[in-house]
Amino acid sequence: MTHDNIVIIGVSTGGPIALRQLLADLPPLNAAVIIVLHIPHGMDSRIAKGLDAVSAMPVALAEDGEFLHSGQVYFAPGGYHLLLEGNHKIVLTEGERVNFVQPSIDLAMKSLRRPLKGKIIGIVMTGMGKDGAEGIRHIKAIGGITMAQNQKSSAIFGMPKAAADTGAVDYILSPERIGRKLIELLN
Repeated sequence: MTHDNIVIIGVSTGGPIALRQLLADLPPLNAAVIIVLHIPHGMDSRIAKGLDAVSAMPVALAEDGEFLHSGQVYFAPGGYHLLLEGNHKIVLTEGERVNFVQPSIDLAMKSLRRPLKGKIIGIVMTGMGKDGAEGIRHIKAIGGITMAQNQKSSAIFGMPKAAADTGAVDYILSPERIGRKLIELLN
């Protein structure tokens, strides 16, 4: 099944726990879901497997050249930047670190284009620093819907706060409430 909707989630410190809370309650969504977690190469497949165990949608490491499908979760592998070509094809590149990280949330989000149909939803969750803030600003600018994890539920509120400080965040919620909002927006 092809997709019209894209959910892109950027997360760092405290991410695996926040992602488990989010994915555990979600039914299969009418969207392709991309997760960009700041993670070194090698730990990525273990975390993807752990998330797959609690998710109603299959979670797997994203592969270069792969096309997005609804109801599937694509996990950016460590040590690569994940870009989306034409909003439907995954491109993995090595390149320089951005915001001191690889994969970079900003690069992934900023590779998206205004969709002809469907929705783009950008989410920044717990983490240190400001990666994702420019990406959220971009998603808002191309007509997307934006969310950030709230301070109370974040292990570290740096990234969600930086995203919220752009003025481009529509909703600031806990992981469980982000999940409920996704269901409301996509089904």
